[in-house]
Amino acid sequence: MSEASDRNPLVVGVLQEATDDFVVAFTSSVGFDQRMYRQDIRGSIAHANMLGRVGVLTDEEVQRIVSGLQTIHKEIDEGKFQWSETLEDVHMNIESRLTALIGDTGKKLHTGRSRNDQVATDIRLYLRDELDAIEESMTQLLTGLVNLAEKHTHSIMPGYTHLQPAQPVTFGHHMLAWFEMLYRDRARLRDCRVRVNQLPLGAAALAGSTFPLDRESVADELGFDGVCENSLDAVSDRDFAIEFTAVASLTMTHFSRWCEELVLWASQQFNFVNLPDRFCTGSSIMPQKKNPDVPELIRGKTGRVNGHLVSLLTLMKSQPLAYNKDNQEDKEPLFDAIDTLKGSLTALNGLIPSIEPNRENMAAAAINGFTTATDLADYLVKRGLPFRDAHHAVGAAVSHAVDAGKHLHELSLDHGHRRGRGK
Repeated sequence: MSEASDRNPLVVGVLQEATDDFVVAFTSSVGFDQRMYRQDIRGSIAHANMLGRVGVLTDEEVQRIVSGLQTIHKEIDEGKFQWSETLEDVHMNIESRLTALIGDTGKKLHTGRSRNDQVATDIRLYLRDELDAIEESMTQLLTGLVNLAEKHTHSIMPGYTHLQPAQPVTFGHHMLAWFEMLYRDRARLRDCRVRVNQLPLGAAALAGSTFPLDRESVADELGFDGVCENSLDAVSDRDFAIEFTAVASLTMTHFSRWCEELVLWASQQFNFVNLPDRFCTGSSIMPQKKNPDVPELIRGKTGRVNGHLVSLLTLMKSQPLAYNKDNQEDKEPLFDAIDTLKGSLTALNGLIPSIEPNRENMAAAAINGFTTATDLADYLVKRGLPFRDAHHAVGAAVSHAVDAGKHLHELSLDHGHRRGRGK
C-alpha cells in the first residue's frame, strides 16, 4: 500500500487514521464532477438564501456567502481555481475555498444539507441544462430535415425492404421518415425533463433535517417544478439519469440507422448522395479515397451510449436504500452520453443540410429495380383482375423483363395480361 496522505479536513469526523494515498485517488471524483461547478454554486446560493429566510443565517452571513460563491464562480471561469484531489469532489473544493475566502461563515453553508442531497441536486440541475441545449439542437435538426425534404418533393428514389428495391418514393419522403424518428426522440426528451425537474435538496443525508427548511422556496428559486417527496428516495434515485440515457441510446440508434444509409448512399455502388468534403476524410495511402468518417463514427458511437445505459442499470440493480458510494459511478456514463449525443447532433446539423442527392442515379435505380411492379399489379386489379392473379401476372412479367433485359415500362400491357392468364 502507498503512504497515508493528509485527510480531507471537512469530512474527518470519527476517523483517527489518515487516508491512504491510493484511497484518496481511487475515491476522488473531482476530476470529472468539477464540470458541475455552475450548478453546485447555483444550488448553494439558493440554499444559503433559504437559510437566511428561515432565520438559520443572518442577512449579513447570507450576503458574505453569496459574494464568496460568486467570487469562486469567477475564479473557476477564468481558470484560476486550484482543484484538489484530497478534497474529493466539486462540493468540498468549493466549500473549502469559500471558508478560505470568508472565514468561519463559510462553514455554515452546509447547515441542513448533506453531500447526498447536494450532489443529487447538482446532477439534476446539470442534466436539465443539458436537456434544454439538446432539445434546441434537435429542433434545429428537425428544421433542417424539413427544409431538405421540401427541396426534394419530386426527387425519385427506390424505397427498400430487406435492402432490395421495393417501391419508388421521393427523397423528401425518405427525409421525413428520419424526421418522424427524431420528433419522437424530442418528445421523449421533453417527457424525461419532467421527472428530472424535481428538487432533492432538503432530504439531507437520508432523513431530512431538524432545521425548518423551506424546500418549496428553494425549488422555486432554482426553477424546479416541485420537490422529491420521500427523503430516502430523493438521495438515492438515479432513475432520471437512466431515463435520459435510454432516450439518448434510442436517439443514437436512430442516428446510426441514418448514418448507415448515408454510408451506403455515398458509396460508388449506390452513388445516391454527395457528402461535403469537410465531413469526410482521405486515406493515408490511397489518394482517391473519400471516406464518410463522420457518419461512420456516429454509427460507432451508438454502441458507446448503449453501453452507458447498461452500465447505469447495472450500477443501480443491487443497491439498498439510501445513498451508497456506488452512485459516484453514475456521472461518467451520464456525462459521456450527454457529450456523445450533443456531438452527434452538432455533426448532423452541419452534415444534413449539405447533402446533395444525385437525382439521376436515384431515378435510374428506381427503374432498374422494377419498383413499379406493385403499381402495375394495382392497375390490373382496377381492371378487374383479382389481386392474387394480378400479383402472379406481374411477377411473371418481371421474370420475362429480366430475361429480355428490359424494364417493366418497356413491356406491353397486353403481354402482362397474357402472362397472368397463362397464355
